[in-house]
Amino acid sequence: MALLDIENVNVAYGDVQVLFDLNISVHEGEVVSIIGGNGAGKSTMLKTISALMQSSSGSIMFDGKPMHNLPPEEVVNHGLVHVPEGRRLFSLMSVRDNLLAGAHNKKAYAVREKTLEEVYTMFPRLEERQDQAAMTLSGGEQQMVAIGRGLMACPKLLMLDEPSLGLAPILIAEIFRTIRAIADKGLTVMLVEQDVKHSLSLSDRGYVLEHGRAAMEGAANDLLDSPYIREAYLGI
Repeated sequence: MALLDIENVNVAYGDVQVLFDLNISVHEGEVVSIIGGNGAGKSTMLKTISALMQSSSGSIMFDGKPMHNLPPEEVVNHGLVHVPEGRRLFSLMSVRDNLLAGAHNKKAYAVREKTLEEVYTMFPRLEERQDQAAMTLSGGEQQMVAIGRGLMACPKLLMLDEPSLGLAPILIAEIFRTIRAIADKGLTVMLVEQDVKHSLSLSDRGYVLEHGRAAMEGAANDLLDSPYIREAYLGI
């Protein structure tokens, strides 16, 4: 059984349908990339999984339990954690307080100091800047805070939406190395990312979303070698 099973999910904004009979699965321990152009439905999919949007039909099962009728806080309590596009930090709060804000469910709160030390080990710069307001950090450092805040929730599956967005190339490489390190510790990751080469290179499997549908799926290496992917998404 997959850790996450999305079956025949349909989602609309008013009269405009965005996702059409979407079927995606993620198994424990995998890194799965979701790639596609702007407007393909990638962010909508993540918002629907995390219950920030409601599907009109279909089911979302996580760890054998239905998620599609739960409020967002209950989805997080089950271990499904969404790091949104654009970081969405509390800009006037300190780095430490932004991180601790992620440990709001009962399980995470009980181990928050231990998890905080693990986040600081992964991101030493955040410990150095723990008393600074989040707004004073660079874009790359803010993304580290966003990922760290997600880890503070003790996820079983971490969903990352465009973690490289707006970052310089050297920082993009660092963020992807961090995601690989997180996965190597055994955490399951779903990665929505427009940097197709980087995302597929660190993934086990991938899906291509086009016009709200899963147009392709397969092993990440096979997708990287696909003539269609190379032409449409890599410009080769």
